[in-house]
Amino acid sequence: MLTPDQVRQFEELGYLFLPGTFSQEEMDVLRQELPGVFAQRRPEVWREKDKEAVRTAFATHRYNEAFRLLAHHPRMIRPVMELLGGEVYIHQFKINAKAAFDGDVWQWHQDYGTWARDDLMPEPRAMNIAVFIDEVTEFNGPLMMIPKSHTDGTLAAGHDLGTTSYPLWTLDKATVSRLVEQGGLVAPKGPPGSLLMFHCNLVHASPANISPWNRTIVYVSACHVDNHIRQFQREEWIAHRDFTPILCEADDCLLAYKRRRQANTSTTND
Repeated sequence: MLTPDQVRQFEELGYLFLPGTFSQEEMDVLRQELPGVFAQRRPEVWREKDKEAVRTAFATHRYNEAFRLLAHHPRMIRPVMELLGGEVYIHQFKINAKAAFDGDVWQWHQDYGTWARDDLMPEPRAMNIAVFIDEVTEFNGPLMMIPKSHTDGTLAAGHDLGTTSYPLWTLDKATVSRLVEQGGLVAPKGPPGSLLMFHCNLVHASPANISPWNRTIVYVSACHVDNHIRQFQREEWIAHRDFTPILCEADDCLLAYKRRRQANTSTTND
């Protein structure tokens, strides 16, 4: 349960940062799965312009059990249900892998701007909830957010098809400058297991990662079931069409998965 102060902070600033939500051991479970996910040459695994470094692995919860458990984890989902006032479904799941030295920028944007234009999501009754798999520092491309920018509604944007390998509806420099002057700029930093929730209209971006440290963040974009998308022009693994409410797994599901894996390994070795 979120406290009244946490709910007020989310409503006022547009985000809530909760370091230490998951343990180092739980994040190690997920981190061990990453090489196998990133090695796959499938359309869901989107790469940077160099065609090698992974930019985003979409819909990983559908082909990896550990990430499926995370997508249904109560520490991820119940705060969203509380803030959105009811059951939610997974609109999008992705691992944003800003690789050391090679992770490219994410331009200034609002997520709902894309969901409204490309997917016809009726209202901004959705949000991102993210978990840091790696430590996020000032050096490895942290997510930058403009507090209170969600109160400006859905802003005009242009469709950027050239800056990076992934197309995005982006904001112009004048709009970003005005919003920063009004609300400032924050870049939440913290250890693996930190949880970040932010409103789908909150303006955000991240710089390139030219440090020697990876910066991997998992995002569940959850939408109220009554607010599901009406247009299906994007790939289904980018904008999901299964509007089934998320059913939470047990709180220890990641550690239970680890124990099962260890038991299976021990049986195989015997």
